[in-house]
Amino acid sequence: MRRFLIRSIHILLPLTLLFAAVTTRVIEPRFLEQFKVLWFDQLNVRFPRQYDPNSGVRIVDIDDESLRRLGQWPWPRTKLAALVYQLRQAGAAVVTFDIVFAEADRTSPQTVVKDWPDIPEFAALREQISKMPDHDQAFAEYIKAVGGIVTGFVLTGSGTATPPVQRGNFAFSSADATDNPRNYVFKYPRAIPNLRIFEEAADGNGNFNVLPDLDGLIRRVPLVAGLQAGVSGNDEDPLYPLISIEALRVVQGAKTMKIKLSGGSGEESFGERTGIDSIKVGHFEIPTDRRGRMWVYYSGRQQERYLPVWKVLEGSADKTLLDGHIILVGASAAGLLDLRSTPIDSALPGVEVHAEIIEQILTGQYLIEPDWFLGAELAFIVGLGLVLIVLLPRLGAVICAVIGSVAVATVVGLSVYAYLDLNWLIEPWSSSGAVLAIYLSASLISYIRTESERKQVRGAFAQYLSPALVEQLAEEPDRLKLGGETKEMSFLFCDVRGFTAISETFKSNPQGLTILINRLLTPLTNEILSRQGTIDKYMGDCIMAFWNAPLDDAEHAVHSCHAVLAMFEALDVLNEERRLEDEAAGRKHLPLNVGAGINTGECVVGNMGSAQRFDYSVLGDPVNLAARLESQSKNYGVKIVLGPKTEAEAAKAGFATLELDLIQVKGQSVGVSIHCLLGDAEFATTPEFIAVKEKHREFIEHYRSQRWDAADASMVTCRGLSGGLALALDELYDLYRERIDEYRENPPPIDWDGVFVATTK
Repeated sequence: MRRFLIRSIHILLPLTLLFAAVTTRVIEPRFLEQFKVLWFDQLNVRFPRQYDPNSGVRIVDIDDESLRRLGQWPWPRTKLAALVYQLRQAGAAVVTFDIVFAEADRTSPQTVVKDWPDIPEFAALREQISKMPDHDQAFAEYIKAVGGIVTGFVLTGSGTATPPVQRGNFAFSSADATDNPRNYVFKYPRAIPNLRIFEEAADGNGNFNVLPDLDGLIRRVPLVAGLQAGVSGNDEDPLYPLISIEALRVVQGAKTMKIKLSGGSGEESFGERTGIDSIKVGHFEIPTDRRGRMWVYYSGRQQERYLPVWKVLEGSADKTLLDGHIILVGASAAGLLDLRSTPIDSALPGVEVHAEIIEQILTGQYLIEPDWFLGAELAFIVGLGLVLIVLLPRLGAVICAVIGSVAVATVVGLSVYAYLDLNWLIEPWSSSGAVLAIYLSASLISYIRTESERKQVRGAFAQYLSPALVEQLAEEPDRLKLGGETKEMSFLFCDVRGFTAISETFKSNPQGLTILINRLLTPLTNEILSRQGTIDKYMGDCIMAFWNAPLDDAEHAVHSCHAVLAMFEALDVLNEERRLEDEAAGRKHLPLNVGAGINTGECVVGNMGSAQRFDYSVLGDPVNLAARLESQSKNYGVKIVLGPKTEAEAAKAGFATLELDLIQVKGQSVGVSIHCLLGDAEFATTPEFIAVKEKHREFIEHYRSQRWDAADASMVTCRGLSGGLALALDELYDLYRERIDEYRENPPPIDWDGVFVATTK
């Protein structure tokens, strides 16, 4: 059993995760639900609903300016009656109050006189005032007379036991006669209703409970809610519409709203879910989730929706903005604290949420979670999960990652497309996360197995092969054979000058010489490796390195130049440390001086050697030339010598270079142009170096044209300019001084091309 589990773990673990993913998606725990709505939030924020100012909805706003002009809230009910009159006179189709009138008007005459002193002087006046009309009664009669008024109330956990008045009726259809919408809607134990006379006088009465999600954002609003059984004295829970759909019922003159349950009136459920499917109000059928909630498709705060109350009461409001519109009376004034948080707005007046809902219904812009999507999502998880489990051991992690990424990207793209073109809410990340977990588990097991195999290869060959080759074999065991490939590379050789003299100081301390070599080679090696170089070998105090193998490096020549400059900086630091040490010990200080040569060209790189033992190395004429250039650095008195191709790439990158000579090195039959590398691109742009380079180019031109006097004059100038930059080119110009003197006595042939033939390596 243990062996079976080990052999099958790459299948069993991903399958277990696949089963867990499917189970989790079906259950949809709270964290998954929250993850889903956050994606829908982002879609709404990125692609809000287009606001149409002619959608037929306006908010008459109790704003801060209205409070300043008309006095603090609450206003006398007579003023509200005047507001209703002005709105209906302007042609408002229905007036909906997003306000609870739960208490008597404190400005009513009968209420005011109760606070008067009970003294004889006020008796007659008290009797007269008590006969004046009650403000609440007058407002109720006015509501009844003008018609088209919808009042609003709050369902809550605390309040009165008196249930609000039901003005509209509900009917429902279901495939199961025992099913009932009361099983799914949100229910509350108490309510804060309006005064009874207002609710009985109004044509509509609805709740304005916009229930937020756990994070406080309002995304889905229940279109119907209920009181718990027994509150109203009835056996069944009374149902109440949201004021948004109650306003639509009143404006259409409808009496009954119809709730469709899954399987009712031809609605197919396929076992996918049970609950409410839609609510029909007059001519409008509104899709909902199973609990009767509607997704709000926000357009965001729109000032065009608003008309301040004070303008309506003064008669200065544009009546065309009211005529035929559904009017919502609500408050945006900060002091009244009717603010809600939505995915788009952190503080939106609650009345605007209802306005957005009505606009959606009137324009038919519903956000819908398709019933079939759960089944499609489960099929996607199972299908793609099984594909990855089967293919990953065969095709590898990279190809399977591409397959999974393409599938996930397609689902995400479809989610955005469905939102924009179909108003469908399709959340892609739950299924994508499940597929990712399956992929990671399968690839992790594959990785562990591969690493185990690589460890075996390393253990078998580490004692016989170079570390670079061992790693290569661990990655690609099939490369355990002789041979290589041809490619362009850059090669570096560097060697310590005068190392024999330094070695003699360590005759009695060979361990000290070893320590010195290690102190030298370690920082130089670090600079090479940190710039994508590969160390081929160490030959005593000499380093051979190359670029563009085994890993490709498109800028190998440039990286080699950066590396060699950094090597000399590291050498300066080491020499300074040694100088201080020698002074403290009373020893003569002998600085370490290094020469370097870099060349670029095509060569063969690969596993070189015999059938019994081989190493990763390079072969080719460009390698030999790089070694010769390192040797010539001493002859020309410079630190770094570049071959022609290397210099060409360095020049493109802006390095500071000077041409040294046309030279035919020992072992070659043609001359090549060689240059010295003096600094980086920043140094190359200094005016001083530009002057040196221009004068040096002039000197080389005079020299090759055999204009010896002109070359002499230019060389004198070059010495002065380069000395000011501390470029240490005196040995170079001394070399040319000797050549010119020799050519004056023994002129070169007429067909001389300026090539110097080196007789030593």
